[in-house]
Amino acid sequence: MMRAVSLSIAVVSAFSFGFSGPMARFLGEAGLSPLEAVWVRMAGAGLVMLLVLAIIRPRALRIPRDRLPFFAAYAVIAIAAVQTLFFFVITRLPVGVALLFEFTSPVLVVVWVRFVRRVRLAPAAYLGALIAVAGLAVVVEVWQGMRLDTIGVLAALASAACCAGYFLMSDGFGDDVDPLGLICWGMIGSAVVLLPVSRPWGIPWSAFTRTAVVGDHALPAIGAAAWMILVATVTAYITGVTAVRRLSAAVGSTVASLEVIAGALIAWVLLGERLGTAQMAGGLVVLCGAMLAQTATVRLSPVTGEVPLRQTV
Repeated sequence: MMRAVSLSIAVVSAFSFGFSGPMARFLGEAGLSPLEAVWVRMAGAGLVMLLVLAIIRPRALRIPRDRLPFFAAYAVIAIAAVQTLFFFVITRLPVGVALLFEFTSPVLVVVWVRFVRRVRLAPAAYLGALIAVAGLAVVVEVWQGMRLDTIGVLAALASAACCAGYFLMSDGFGDDVDPLGLICWGMIGSAVVLLPVSRPWGIPWSAFTRTAVVGDHALPAIGAAAWMILVATVTAYITGVTAVRRLSAAVGSTVASLEVIAGALIAWVLLGERLGTAQMAGGLVVLCGAMLAQTATVRLSPVTGEVPLRQTV
């Protein structure tokens, strides 16, 4: 029962994150650049969480002094770098290739947990991660428009590493850090870090009064921004961190790869972007990999005989 709840939370997170691309597409049609949309997303989510927590849970906003470096690293690596690097990569590589690189992060997480944290994982964790990545290659049709760009590939690898860092750091903090406070300050910190590249002072704020049209679908830009902030960011990150805490970084990161499937399905409904046979088949493979990884449990460390990471519940 508890395992089913944990998986459900991870799926909610994946589908919430899946709205990011379609909502950004509407904002782009309204007149915002991708980096401007990212800044609005991070700043808006941070301010919403700050206001809500200040009213209902002010203690969550307290940052232990010795945890300041961790909070700063979370804002820079787990949030700002992931967002910025991905948008840079898609200017150098096809979107499908960029997505595939970013979602190799489950493999990087498994490698880190095994060889750096020195934790033995069940074979299902390794196999599930590899199956999920293989399925993603089919979903994004990686063979379409493949071209080699050294800078793009290096940036894509850095993006994947930062994405892995998000999962590892979300799993690695102790009880002295409130997850909601971490997410809130992470959003605000990332908005500050992104100031030089997003240049929000140049945002055409009148764009939010427009109705964006993508294909046969129309949506008020302010509605797209609100949905991106409240669902694709606040809800997505809260449920994402919760899922990782319940499932462990190795398992949670693999289940999170369902975001690509969710994004494709949402784009199908909202933008009319139909899924091909290969994409649907690849989606099933990703789902199988995620389900397989979710069955994994953490084994005892060969060094200490203790369980350094929480068990899957």
